[in-house]
Amino acid sequence: MSDEEWLSTLNLSFLSALRSTRAAIPAIRARGGGTVVTIGSVNAFLPDPGVIDYSAAKAALWNLTKALSKEFGPSGIRFNSISPGPVATDLWLGDSGVAATAARNLGVDFETAKARVVESQGGFSTGRFTEPGEVADLVLLLASGRAGNVNGADFLIDGGLVKTL
Repeated sequence: MSDEEWLSTLNLSFLSALRSTRAAIPAIRARGGGTVVTIGSVNAFLPDPGVIDYSAAKAALWNLTKALSKEFGPSGIRFNSISPGPVATDLWLGDSGVAATAARNLGVDFETAKARVVESQGGFSTGRFTEPGEVADLVLLLASGRAGNVNGADFLIDGGLVKTL
């Protein structure tokens, strides 16, 4: 990968979140506290050579979120991250998404390729992709007072893809 390709991914997948958070912190402090939830990826700790830049950027985001939780927790600002596995979006399931590309490369139909993605790396225990609304619901929970003492945590939502403790 070229430096330009690395920088493009770092800008999109890491620096955009850093800049947004940096801009929001003064307003959150002025309110007396609040919550920031970053969206990472299972690739932060399941590095894939095919998306090494993305994996590195998401690992950096995870690290940033944890560090900010320590720095700003005493000020009443909580930071947590969510690490989704494959989500049922166009990135995975669209006409030019991962499953469609895999179908073309493998010479199989879309549903067969989608099933192979679900079965890959030991399979998703739930047997399906995560729905976008499920990720959104987790964000809402973490941003709410019901998770008021959760700070510096990362939450997997991957259908059981990650098999480690």
